[in-house]
Amino acid sequence: MTGTAGVTATRDGEAPNRSPPCSSSYDLTGKVMLLGDSGVGKTCFLIQFKDGAFLSGAFIATVGIDFRNKVVTVDGMRVKLQIWDTAGQERFRSVTHAYYRDAQALLLLYDITNKASFDNIRAWLTEIHEYAQRDVVIMLLGNKADMSSERVIRSEDGETLARVSGCLWDRVKGGGSLRLALRTHSPGQEYGVPFLETSAKTGMNVELAFLAIAKELKYRAGQSADEPSFQIRDYVESQKKRSSCCSFV
Repeated sequence: MTGTAGVTATRDGEAPNRSPPCSSSYDLTGKVMLLGDSGVGKTCFLIQFKDGAFLSGAFIATVGIDFRNKVVTVDGMRVKLQIWDTAGQERFRSVTHAYYRDAQALLLLYDITNKASFDNIRAWLTEIHEYAQRDVVIMLLGNKADMSSERVIRSEDGETLARVSGCLWDRVKGGGSLRLALRTHSPGQEYGVPFLETSAKTGMNVELAFLAIAKELKYRAGQSADEPSFQIRDYVESQKKRSSCCSFV
């Protein structure tokens, strides 16, 4: 993503040499990375969340890595999300790999109109296993849900992939090999990472994805004795059901 006001992209193959600017007031900081193939809508997804706008026009791929900050309030706590937009092309992977280690949450996007981007999710999981922290929060997002007439990936396929991905990642966190888990996985072995279909164009579920991440990071930062346990997948599912019910009112 280049040429966008207020956003500075890196030169080909270089990582930025600056840190995100400080926010005036926040209680907690969380680093979130957007991952996925080139063209799945990561930059538009970020701009929709940060500015409430859709970046229309010709597609221009992100070069290297870029970031934006936004402070959200969850349960009375102000959480500053440092959101890193990564290039999906293979030639920039060496740049993005350096940022995995400090990431606390990863939003893994595919395009519901592009089967290859969906099929490549497992390759992205392999990278996550190699470079990210074992306890990183992962959320799977099927983007471009507004383009229903061009859909090639069903919602059910996304749900299934999220369940399988969660199972695989749970096994890896226990010290297993992701490649072995991919080879030996059976459909009955399911755990589940949170899954949403989103639209960077209409804003559908964009805010929900980031708020769910913020709530999870807040919970991990320190749960009080009288605070109920928080499960991000259960929260996302409850919000999806709530949204579905409201749409019929």
